[in-house]
Amino acid sequence: MELGKRKEMILAAIVEQYIKSGEPIGSKLIMQSLPISVSSATIRNEMSDLHEMGLLEQPHTSAGRIPSQAGYRYYVDKLMNKDVLSEDERKMIKTELERSVGNPDKLLEKAGEMLAKITGCAAVATTPTDEGATIKHIELMPVGTRIAMVVMMTSSGIIKNGICRTETELTPDMVQSFYDIVNECFIGHPVSDVGTVMIQTLVASLGANALAMSPLFVVLADIANQALQAEIRLEGEQNLLHHREFGGNIYEMMQFFDEKDKLERAISGGKNGLQVIIGKENMYRQLENSSMIISRYSIGGHDGGAIGIIGPTRLDYARLIPSIEYLTDLVGKLLTDTFEE
Repeated sequence: MELGKRKEMILAAIVEQYIKSGEPIGSKLIMQSLPISVSSATIRNEMSDLHEMGLLEQPHTSAGRIPSQAGYRYYVDKLMNKDVLSEDERKMIKTELERSVGNPDKLLEKAGEMLAKITGCAAVATTPTDEGATIKHIELMPVGTRIAMVVMMTSSGIIKNGICRTETELTPDMVQSFYDIVNECFIGHPVSDVGTVMIQTLVASLGANALAMSPLFVVLADIANQALQAEIRLEGEQNLLHHREFGGNIYEMMQFFDEKDKLERAISGGKNGLQVIIGKENMYRQLENSSMIISRYSIGGHDGGAIGIIGPTRLDYARLIPSIEYLTDLVGKLLTDTFEE
């Protein structure tokens, strides 16, 4: 769909005025905000055409117009001029995030908290997954004569741990044997290779040590599987209670947020870079009155995860998108620096 220049100016003005006020926009207000001289009657005719094209809606017979979901889509794709993030805003975001450098989980939590505060929306983030990553380090930490913690770090920086109880006491010889096997069979190998079949084959080769050491490798397989699963973080969902646009739909949304597997799919199925998903473009009915702005971060040049917001369709896209892009880019850089140390 292509609009003439005047229609585009009028549509952009309506979207931007409605974002500011939340009230239907009439022709007189548009006439005052346009950079060209156009009569009120001409504007009304153009608004009527935009309504017929499905880009505007008229909530009441005598009221002005508001953007439809299609109108927001056209505005974001073709008309929007993104704001430029000020140096003070960049510095504030950078300073806050750098306080959590070295702790990937805390960094993503802080990123979500900041986005929720900056945008007044719900903020979501997914942790990195280890598809294609390799095992970088494994540590065995005895915490008792028969209890130990197995800690694994991957090349993408994910750290997972698990507790196991052994059938016999953990002797220094057993610990050394564990490290010998780890160095030969696990370090540098893909995380995705560590599965039930591999562990069964390995345990079968341990001979007399199988009973004593098999719990350690079973736990190792379990935490490797955990590393392959993205975890989702949600911050500031209570912010959505302040957006009157949701009405009764807010309760459905809050219930939806408890279904973490669906929420993770909703934000992780997109392409690299930034996506703006408006209204019924969302894959789940509970989000059909919402907009999502989702940006993917990379770690060491590889896809890491997603960070973004969920809010009403009446969002200040031009102001919020630069903040989300900058924050996501910075999270990727800080995670990359952490994992390369």
